Amino acid sequence: MIYHSLKDKQQKASFSTALLSSLAPDGGLYMPDHLPKFDDAALARLGALPFHQCAGRLARHFVDERFNGADLDGICEDAYDFPLPLRTLSGTHLDAATPEPDDDEYIMELFHGPTLAFKDFAARFMGRTCAHLLSITGQTRTILVATSGDTGGAIGHAYLNQPGVKVYILFPNGGVSSVQEHQLTSMGRNSNIKAIGVDGSFDDCQALVKQAFAHKDMSERHNLMSANSINVGRVIPQSFYYFWSSLQVKAAHPKRPIAYSIPSGNLGNLTGGLIARAMGAPIDKFVVGNNANHPFIDYLETGEYTPRASVPTLSNAMDIGQPNNFPRILDLFGGNHEAITQVVSGLRVSDEDTERHMRKVYNSTGYLMCPHTAVGHLAMEDFAEKTDEPYTKITVSTAHPAKFMDDVARIVRDDIPMPESLQDCIDAPSHKHVMSPELSALAKHLDETA
Repeated sequence: MIYHSLKDKQQKASFSTALLSSLAPDGGLYMPDHLPKFDDAALARLGALPFHQCAGRLARHFVDERFNGADLDGICEDAYDFPLPLRTLSGTHLDAATPEPDDDEYIMELFHGPTLAFKDFAARFMGRTCAHLLSITGQTRTILVATSGDTGGAIGHAYLNQPGVKVYILFPNGGVSSVQEHQLTSMGRNSNIKAIGVDGSFDDCQALVKQAFAHKDMSERHNLMSANSINVGRVIPQSFYYFWSSLQVKAAHPKRPIAYSIPSGNLGNLTGGLIARAMGAPIDKFVVGNNANHPFIDYLETGEYTPRASVPTLSNAMDIGQPNNFPRILDLFGGNHEAITQVVSGLRVSDEDTERHMRKVYNSTGYLMCPHTAVGHLAMEDFAEKTDEPYTKITVSTAHPAKFMDDVARIVRDDIPMPESLQDCIDAPSHKHVMSPELSALAKHLDETA
């Protein structure tokens, strides 16, 4: 696969170059020159595979000659050693062989990886492909990653103790949940993972990462690499679970169209879903749930895209006012606003409505949602009310509710069990560097520690 810059399509790169450089030399996001398209027979074969094997087959279409089929099968088997359940609120699980005919709504739980967030899917694939390349080339990389809550923990875990890599996680100081901060800051004082609390918002963290890459001397001196979704190596594997899960759903309910609802911030998750659809996955609609940070839904309604400063909300991982992946979504549709709105719709959800919905679902079904999942589920309910077509509806659940322990327990008025992996993070010593949101402060810290 060859990739091009969205700023200048003549700027080309291999997968290996795009992954390790993160951005094109002109500062543009990388996108594949083309996407594979699978016919019905190929879709049936891929849908019959376990998820990790399907992911390995899909990955072959996006890499270069430095990866062979056995490499990718091993990478995906190692990366995806956890389940990908589709379940109903009542607790039944999708089984394509013996589906419940009346089940038309599912929750796709993407939080069963080691850091209990959907970011594990992309981070673990990215970490293992990066390790493969660095073992071949003998190069080193300093990874900068901005996080609004979950990305940093997933990237840190995926690269922990990897030779030749040092990771700096920039997060808004005081702007993530206490459990999320423990995940970011508890990977060891002497490990290769360093947490930086930035006195500002996620947008400030993201801007610092982009400024660092734009600073030629700084970027070259430290061999900088991004693990945010500006890196196409983060976005491509997010297509895999949409592709595979939609095949399972279509096998179980072949006569109904499929709609996914995604709680969205940086739009990487939506971009992955749209890539899966473009490859032939049987997905008809996407619904976007935004919190008070909603420039993308404004665009869907007006055709005008206006980034703005983010504001803090209950669903903090979505507190992003300048989503990175908007240019990729435009590219997938040739910049055609009407074409996008034929496939994607959305809903703005307030914190008050989020809390009310979490409590209602828990009291009526016993199912516990994190705030982000509740935003997505509310958006799906709104979509269902506005259509007469009988969709199979899938809400993407992006994080384990215990990652937001204090808020969730307060909202549902019940004790929330703490998973052992999160408790271990809370019990471990925390280490972070706090700095102002200025490039000079980041450059000084890197010079002193990297």
